[in-house]
Amino acid sequence: MKDASKHKSARLEVKGVDDLPRINHKLVAALHRRNTLPDAEVLVEKILSGDKIALSKAITLIESNQPKHFKIGQKIVKKCLPYAEQSIRIGITGVPGVGKSTFIESLGQHYTRSGHKVAVLAVDPSSSLSKGSILGDKTRMEQLARDESAYIRPSPSGNNLGGVARKTRETILLCEAAGFDRIIIETVGVGQSETIAHSMVDFFLLLKLAGAGDELQGIKRGIIEMADLIVINKAENDNRHAAKLAQKAFQTALHFYPPKPSGWFPKVLLASALYNKGTDLIVKEIESYVQLTKQNGYFEQKRTEQNIFWLNETVIQQLKERFFTNESVKNTLQELLKQLEEKKITAFEAAEILLKKINYNEFFQKKFN
Repeated sequence: MKDASKHKSARLEVKGVDDLPRINHKLVAALHRRNTLPDAEVLVEKILSGDKIALSKAITLIESNQPKHFKIGQKIVKKCLPYAEQSIRIGITGVPGVGKSTFIESLGQHYTRSGHKVAVLAVDPSSSLSKGSILGDKTRMEQLARDESAYIRPSPSGNNLGGVARKTRETILLCEAAGFDRIIIETVGVGQSETIAHSMVDFFLLLKLAGAGDELQGIKRGIIEMADLIVINKAENDNRHAAKLAQKAFQTALHFYPPKPSGWFPKVLLASALYNKGTDLIVKEIESYVQLTKQNGYFEQKRTEQNIFWLNETVIQQLKERFFTNESVKNTLQELLKQLEEKKITAFEAAEILLKKINYNEFFQKKFN
């Protein structure tokens, strides 16, 4: 019988691969970096130098709902504030299908060719069911996305009124601090999004289509009244005649509105974003508006009014978030919702009960995020 001790195992006889490490050190390092909170000072320094990656990281922080991220984000915004507000903010809206993305790309490229730095804050509509967003504006603005002088940031609209992301205003300040002097804000073009967008821009542009059956909307108050410029898009080929008719209809409608406090009278222009036609005239109108309003003082007055508006909105949002995250409120709310469903209580009675659940001394003494 052979001595078994003289025989080596197959593992020792045949040279194979080395044992794999039990710990993936690269993965551990990556997870560590991910869980490590970024340094606000470092991010601010990079943002001020025009670093787009640092800018994106900072925007992600201010969009986050996590308190620790929110705190760092607000610190970054505060440090960037002295370097902000040196831009022209342009809001662009229009119904889906009007060609907003193509138009914004054409406008953005016109600005970058002229030596400007352009930031596009494109707010993507969030699904009311899944709460998800496609965030596909970079693919729709492919050429502008590759431009070194441009920055495109798609953001989900979430559940905020008008589809404008809750942190868009802070994002504007960060983009300005990064050196972008033309900020374009695209709204989803549905509901009351225009009202929110109007509260954070200097110039408001409305895109319209010819032959879409909405020419008569020009005689109604609302979105037309807010517009500083109306542009009939897709005015090309066989559609040009219909576009001219729509232009006349809107021009006539504008005369029914009272004068704007800015002293500016809106015009109606034709454009074909697909063929880059009419963009130069639109840019001239925007610059003329800025020049006029800066001379008569309306430009700064409007920004002051917007700051007051957002102060009030921020206070309301913070109070609302604190109220509904209060443990006593959360526990009582579930019981009241069941009673409402069974029609044992009215909505007004339920609200009164919830409000009585708050210890207001504790509520206001607790530090806000």
